[in-house]
This record gives sequence, C-alpha cells and structure tokens, in this order.
Amino acid sequence: MESTNVNQQDLPNHQLVLGLGIGSIVACCCYGIFGIILGIVALSMASKGLKLYAENSVMYTEKSHSNIKTGKTCAMIGIGLSVLYFIYNIVVFFLYGALSITEMMNMY
Repeated sequence: MESTNVNQQDLPNHQLVLGLGIGSIVACCCYGIFGIILGIVALSMASKGLKLYAENSVMYTEKSHSNIKTGKTCAMIGIGLSVLYFIYNIVVFFLYGALSITEMMNMY
C-alpha cells in the first residue's frame, strides 16, 4: 500500500501540459506551425512544473508529476514531427513552384 501525504496537491497545469503535448502531435498535420507552437508552450509549462517538483517533491502528487513528464515527452515528439512536416511543406512548395514556372516558360 502506498503512503500518501494528506497535504499533497497536484502540480499546477499538469493536465494542460499533457493536453498541449498530445495536441502538438495531433496538430503537426496543420502544416507544422500549430504543432510547433503547442509543443513549445507545453515544454515551457512542463519545465516550470518539473522545477516546482524538484524543489519540493513531497508537496506534490506522483500522478501530476507523471502527467508533466508524459506531456513533455509528447511535446518533444510533436515538435519533432511538426518540424519535419514543416520542412517537407517548404520543399514541396518550392519544388512545385519551380516546376510550374518551367512549365509556364515552356508554353511560350
């Protein structure tokens, strides 16, 4: 049986960090921009939460700490996927732009 302190509280914004981290993975398909933004916000909020937990771990619940760590991991994955998709979109944009210019020049 685990021993819990009655005065323990959740880390601030632990559910929001988790939601933003998952949202950054989902939003990576929106041209990468929204996934990057959500991921950066989640990472900054997670670092604040982890700093609070490191200062006084007895005061906060393990579940909220786990949510912060999971949200941070999801945010890093979401940022990685979003950056890759953003670079892919830029390459495709310039490739098709160059192809369409050559096609228009060949027409005349």
